[in-house]
Amino acid sequence: MHCQPRYRGPVYIWLKNKQHCLLCDEATDTPHPICTPCESELPWLMESCQVCALPLPMAGLTCGQCLKQPPAFEQVIVPWTYRFPLDSLITRFKHQSQWPLGRLLGELLAQALRERFDNGLPRPDLLLPVPMAARRLRQRGYNQAAMLANWLAEQLEIRADEHCLRRIQDTLAQQGLDARARRRNLLQAFALAPGAKVEGLHLAVVDDVLTTGATAESLARLLIKAGARRVDVYCLARTPSPQSR
Repeated sequence: MHCQPRYRGPVYIWLKNKQHCLLCDEATDTPHPICTPCESELPWLMESCQVCALPLPMAGLTCGQCLKQPPAFEQVIVPWTYRFPLDSLITRFKHQSQWPLGRLLGELLAQALRERFDNGLPRPDLLLPVPMAARRLRQRGYNQAAMLANWLAEQLEIRADEHCLRRIQDTLAQQGLDARARRRNLLQAFALAPGAKVEGLHLAVVDDVLTTGATAESLARLLIKAGARRVDVYCLARTPSPQSR
């Protein structure tokens, strides 16, 4: 007795399907849609500040600004510096709705985080994407930080909450501003959503790029004041310029 229906047509074996690299379009057998040569050419962040991830000449150091004025967040985890071709990939994801590129970068970030967790980095209780102002969200149609947080949540099995934080002031664009102007720009810009509770939790703020750290610092101060036990920052890239917070 045959329990399965007979089928004489060709069978599609999806396990043998080869992906194509999103950067060079060559076939790749890697788990992600990027070939090994292109992945190796990404601007990987090597030696950096143990706190804010600012690129430094040697490993195991803390930058002068973090020593002088320790930030409210505990540590920044970031795999790349904001240089070509990564800057182009993030721009296309962020401003041109090329979401497969964002998904690829999010999966590679999740892979880097898993390695750090295996080496002793504490796992957070909750992922919180940097919120966008309502007007800007309507204009763009999506929040790239929220998309990254949700992809990380799926890969790392850590819950993400894109409604915990709110941007209550539509601040000026941060690009082109120095560190002091960024801090002024972000004063009173964020708030916890009504009913949100973070007391005693280890939180990770998720964003695409860390420049001066002004946004991360503002959010971390808010969360620590609300009772969070620890705040880390996860992002795709760190700018190499030694700008003061």
